[in-house]
This record gives sequence, C-alpha cells and structure tokens, in this order.
Amino acid sequence: MKFLSTLIIAFFFVITLQNCSSETTNTAEMQKPKAASEVQQIAAKLETVIPAKKAKKVKDDDDDDHDDKSLPLTASNTIGTTDAVATNYKNLHAAFIGETTASAKYAAFSKKAEEEGYHEIAMLFKAASSSENFHANNHKAVLEEAGEVVATFKPKFTVKTTAENLSSAIEGETYEVTTMYPDFLKNAQEAGNQFALMSLNYAYKTEKKHKKLYESALEALNSNTVKNLSSVYYVCPTCGNTYEGKIPKKCGISMTGSEKFIKISLV
Repeated sequence: MKFLSTLIIAFFFVITLQNCSSETTNTAEMQKPKAASEVQQIAAKLETVIPAKKAKKVKDDDDDDHDDKSLPLTASNTIGTTDAVATNYKNLHAAFIGETTASAKYAAFSKKAEEEGYHEIAMLFKAASSSENFHANNHKAVLEEAGEVVATFKPKFTVKTTAENLSSAIEGETYEVTTMYPDFLKNAQEAGNQFALMSLNYAYKTEKKHKKLYESALEALNSNTVKNLSSVYYVCPTCGNTYEGKIPKKCGISMTGSEKFIKISLV
C-alpha cells in the first residue's frame, strides 16, 4: 500500500512538471518580439490555402487566386545558387520595365478610348494603368533593397484604335500569366528570395484578372454593349488588385483593407 501511495505521488509530480514546462514555453512564445516573426508573416501572405470542402458558394473575382497549385508561393529553405540569384534580379529588372511600360501604355489607351466615346473602357484602362504602376514600384523596391540600381528609361509603345489596343493588352496579359510570371516565380523560389516572390505573385494574380477584364471589354465592344461595362474601378495600393463596381472588405490577394483602395471613376 505504501508503494502504491508513493507511485501516485510520483505520477502527480511528473504531471505538474509537464504543465509547468508547457506554460513556460507558451509564455516564451507570447513574449517573442514581432520582428522575429516578420518573415513568417510575409510567407503566410503568399501561401495558397485550399480549404476543406464546404457548402458551395458563389465564385467571386478572387477565387481564381487559389487555383495555382503548381506555382511556388514561398521561398525554399536553402540559399539560392549564384546563377539563380543573378537570374532573379535580371527577371525583376525585366518585370519592372514591362510593368512601367504597361502603365504608360494603358494610360495612353485610356485617353484614346475616351476620345472614341468608350468611357467605360477608358476607365478600365486607367485602373489597369494605376495597377501596373504599383507592380512596377513593388519590383523596384525589391531590387533597391538588394542594392540593385534600377535604370530610368522612356517607355515605347504604339496607340491604335481601342479595339486594337484591347487586343494588344490581352496579348500582353496572356504572355505574363502563362509564361513570364510563372517562370519568374519558379526562379525566385530557387533563389530563395521571399520579397521577390511576394512582388511577383502580386503582379501575377492581378494580371489574371486584367486579362479577363480586357476580354470582356473587347467582347462588349464587338457586340455594341460597352455601356453595360462598369465605369467605376477600385485598385489595391499594395498589390494592384483591380475590382469593378462592388468591393470586398479586404483585398483578396494582399488582405489590404478596402478603405485604402484607390477609386478610379474619372479620366
């Protein structure tokens, strides 16, 4: 009986020690400075979360953002090779040039559409121009943070009819979402560049939406239903995400509050 009592006392003693250890660990976790988890927070923004099956819901503009299962959205844990890092910077420079050119080009396309009487399409081009400017600035910030010198240049492009401009925009967006950004994202993962992944991913997801918006606009132009298009757009200043008409409480890509969105309603 004495042995049993001793055993019971020892058992409760072990349990007490385990609880104390657990509470100490939790306290230490809670007291960690925010700076120590910044990289984890950045990675969390980029992760694509596929939720468990739930009741069917109406698909919104950002649902496609969760379909890129094959794309790397977080950097690998290993340090990138010299070649991968060099290619990563080269890609970011190319992306900066592309987005800067697109921003200037779409601004010019917007004025042309307004001249031709297509106000709704003019608003779409203006919103996209603002979006591409955010992408360019994001890419530039990543490069400069790494010590890269970003050269200034004068964008070159040709303005044609609104129908031709829409076709040109669709061609450019298609290239970006099917080839350019997927390749750049895979390289950024190999380079282990988390900030590059974030910037490139923001642009990639937004360009997918731009492609659909341009396709809808061209279809409306060809069917003489341009007036049915939205004349008000909202652009997220963090990632360039573009919304027509109704907006959510938070950006579907960067989770930025909609109160910070930029409203585009005038040429």
